[in-house]
Amino acid sequence: MNVWWFLKNKVLGSSSRRVLVTALCPFIALGVLFAAPAVHAYQVADDQGTVIQLAAPPQRIVSLLPSLTETVCELGACSRLIGVDRYSNWPADVRKLPQVGGGLDPNIEAIVALKPDLVLMATSSRAAERLRALGLKVAALEPKTGADVRRVIDKLGQILQVSGADRVARSIDEGIAAAARSVPAHLQGQRVYFEASPGPHAAGPSSFIGEMLKALGMRNIIEPELGPFPKINPEYVLRADPDLIMAGERSSSELGKRPGWRNLRAVRGQHMCIFDAAQVDALLRPGPRMAEAARLMARCVTEKGPTVGATR
Repeated sequence: MNVWWFLKNKVLGSSSRRVLVTALCPFIALGVLFAAPAVHAYQVADDQGTVIQLAAPPQRIVSLLPSLTETVCELGACSRLIGVDRYSNWPADVRKLPQVGGGLDPNIEAIVALKPDLVLMATSSRAAERLRALGLKVAALEPKTGADVRRVIDKLGQILQVSGADRVARSIDEGIAAAARSVPAHLQGQRVYFEASPGPHAAGPSSFIGEMLKALGMRNIIEPELGPFPKINPEYVLRADPDLIMAGERSSSELGKRPGWRNLRAVRGQHMCIFDAAQVDALLRPGPRMAEAARLMARCVTEKGPTVGATR
């Protein structure tokens, strides 16, 4: 039982209570003042080297990149989001938020109208300077590799002033390791082509997707020097003739129409995984759902991949 409540209401008479309350009010106020946590200004540098000065943890956040939206929510700060880009759709609660355009073509007026105290966006967006010129605080963060993902999670933890970054990063690592253990030894070593988007754009070895494929024991047909997500000539894949193809449903209608692709061993043997839109979201977003992405790829290898050496 609260001692102060007991003295005020049970032991003392009404006149004594008034005297006691009057006498103790200054001390109570002083106690509350010292008990309240101090809010200290702090600063965090984003991926562009811009230093964001924050007087207090941001409470009204607009996120213009799905992976950042998902990371904010995984860190327990989903309630601070007041607007998102048109592609942010996980977790389900963010679908109720106002949409303010895309990451590369945001609706500046709609963002300003929401009066955010912080805007999160990709480094590849050109809107950052315009938003800053309008007086908004902007943090540009864009993970492309596994190391980037862990760094951005930690950076968001600092920006939000919340704990849990280590927990989220550890969950990703443990999930990927578990997915790798699920792939039978006789299915490892396959040469994989992962189409990240029509164009075609491939996932290279240096991308977070390429790193997960390597963790699963796969070999990427894309050369490292081409970069994380290069646009390639379909002839490149034809020459490489992969054992297994992974692609989203947007690419599926094109695969068999590309010259010569019907003769690919993966196409002939139906060693292909076509992921639906929800699965593609999980696969292509470098954030807290990377463990789920690794499980999807591991299941693809297990269900569709040929035994190494069987086709070569």
